[in-house]
Amino acid sequence: MSISGQIPIGLNTYCLRALKWNDAQLLDYTASLKLDAVFLQDSVDPQQKDPEHWRAVKDQAARLGMHLETGGSAILPKSEAEFETSVRALRYNIQRAAAMGSPIVRSLLASDRAHFPAGTVEHHMETAIKLLRTVRSLAMDAGVKIAIENHKDLHAWQTRQVIEGAGKEFVGSYLDTGNPVFIFEDPMETVETLGPLAVTVHLRDSVVYEVPRGASVQWVVLGDGVVDFKAIVAKVREVCPPVHIYIKPITGRPPVVMPYLDPEIWTMYPAMRGSDLARFIALAKKGHPYEGTMVVEEIPGKPATPEYESAIRFQQKADMERSVEYAKRVLDLGVRWRSA
Repeated sequence: MSISGQIPIGLNTYCLRALKWNDAQLLDYTASLKLDAVFLQDSVDPQQKDPEHWRAVKDQAARLGMHLETGGSAILPKSEAEFETSVRALRYNIQRAAAMGSPIVRSLLASDRAHFPAGTVEHHMETAIKLLRTVRSLAMDAGVKIAIENHKDLHAWQTRQVIEGAGKEFVGSYLDTGNPVFIFEDPMETVETLGPLAVTVHLRDSVVYEVPRGASVQWVVLGDGVVDFKAIVAKVREVCPPVHIYIKPITGRPPVVMPYLDPEIWTMYPAMRGSDLARFIALAKKGHPYEGTMVVEEIPGKPATPEYESAIRFQQKADMERSVEYAKRVLDLGVRWRSA
């Protein structure tokens, strides 16, 4: 199935985390940018666990004429003893998403490969499939799909195996273009592999360039990196079912070295495919370090001053608005802003 016509766009609220806005403020801000949708991710609203608040958010989104999506975080239990705890957490996230009017429940396995519990990647994939199947009836009765984000944990083909192993009727892909570079993957490979299973798409740009140990990667404002987003959007149109696209610039983080020339790194990625690595290296050969200005958000051992925190807040808002404009004017995405 391919997408025809204009693709509606929204923003991912995690990118504005430093502003510490409540959910109502985030929805109002999204509407002010003439966007079609909002993705509430990692809410900091003091009422976020209150079912009355869930209904209020749903009603506000309806008043604003905006599509809303949300969800939770990592689902993989740290041990077999914590399996039922993970089941309860996922059940809670399903109930919350349904009450807020979200058709999906964002989930992921782990924050990154280094945070997997003991055991093989294949075992963790099997555990995730078992966990997802445990909540199948609840998700289907609620009319929502569990959206597995391709994070810094699995390669796209492995994420696809989890989705298909659990069941495509209630599990889909939260397709993110920013995370693949942290697992030696070209984002286009991710879209090609997970696009047919996508239930939501999130755009984030990266610079990727060669360094002596391999490559260095850093997230940047949409349009400032090495990723060809015109080609990405064209591929989304070709292979994805109808989806909302969310703008997700996470800036303020320093470059990270991906040492593919160090033999030790491959003990963590035993199933890495040579053809996929070759595509990543080709991407790095085209890139260069970020040449713009950026306030680095996280400096270990150095507490942030009020002035520094103010700069981060300014940067997150400015970077979001510049990314949104790129999506509208260059990528020709979105519906509502055209009639504004």
